[in-house]
Amino acid sequence: MKSSKIWFKGLLLAVALNFTGAAAVHAEDLLQSVKASGVLKIGLEGTYPPFGYRDSAGKLDGFDVAVAKAVATRMGLKPVFVTTEWSGIIAGLQAGKFDVIVNQVSITPQRQQVLDFTPPYAYSSAQLIERTSDKRNFKSLADLKGKKVGVSLGSNFADLAHSEPGVIVKTYPGAPETLSDLADGRIDASINDRLMLPYLIKTSHLPLRTGALLNGAKFEMGIPFRKGNPAFAKAIDDAVSSLRQDGTLRKLSMQWFGTDVSRPIAQ
Repeated sequence: MKSSKIWFKGLLLAVALNFTGAAAVHAEDLLQSVKASGVLKIGLEGTYPPFGYRDSAGKLDGFDVAVAKAVATRMGLKPVFVTTEWSGIIAGLQAGKFDVIVNQVSITPQRQQVLDFTPPYAYSSAQLIERTSDKRNFKSLADLKGKKVGVSLGSNFADLAHSEPGVIVKTYPGAPETLSDLADGRIDASINDRLMLPYLIKTSHLPLRTGALLNGAKFEMGIPFRKGNPAFAKAIDDAVSSLRQDGTLRKLSMQWFGTDVSRPIAQ
């Protein structure tokens, strides 16, 4: 009887150790796989200037592209970009189509429930976009009650628009479609990233202008990845932290925006 108990306890211990070992292997799978392949697969839209877009030669360029390349290099990996529409980008990450997203993804409590994030690498806020011919000059979301507001599907700007009762929210796959409808008068205003707008309006040649900054709508952008990968989390967190400490994030910020967007916005 005693030997049976010892055997049973030994069996339980072996099962426990096996489970713990399997969990540890699983937890490190993402870091192990990217190290084995030498590649970091990065999801982004590729249609979101000045963060990620294709230049005249068809090559991906932009602030987020530069940040992603720097992070991958700091991790000893080759960056490989996978372009996808914003509306499906988080689902693509969860399905394993890429390892991370570098596409101005704001860190929110809802997203943190299903994804892990690096420390923020950029800070921004929401801003209205209007037609140049529109004399209404909306100052807040409250001014847009009963009006049609265009936003990218699944974005934090969509959440923001939905937070104001009475606003009629229309969603689009991305910014180009949104701003096209705004210019054509199908919607009354749009909301997007204040860092993006001057560049986008200038290069789109659409009759649009930047509007009011929305009070309290400040965002911290991080790099999301799938949960359950503590070794990968430490490696990529260390990479982002080192880019901040050695001034790389500030240098890239100044290159693309003329100001340091890697630091929090003053309250």
